[in-house]
Amino acid sequence: MSITRHIDESKQQVIIKIDGRFDFAQHKAFRDAYRDISPGSKTYVVDLSATSYLDSSALGMLLLLREHAGGDASPVRIQGCGEDVQRVLKIANFEKLFRIE
Repeated sequence: MSITRHIDESKQQVIIKIDGRFDFAQHKAFRDAYRDISPGSKTYVVDLSATSYLDSSALGMLLLLREHAGGDASPVRIQGCGEDVQRVLKIANFEKLFRIE
């Protein structure tokens, strides 16, 4: 389980990758991945391609990132979801809040 961050300055983009379980145990690491970045200054990509599980606290963390990024107009994409992860996001109606690829 780990969270890594990569900043692509040429695209003004932050890529946050979550490996393994995405649950409350990842809260601090996930927040640390974006909190030092000025709100609205970058777009965000959350890479869930190596995420095996996410729970309601992970959904809450994604909403906090969305709020940090600018709320309704936030440039946050979620990509690489496996079938189980995508099902959770769909049940939570996250496709209405995020661009999911």
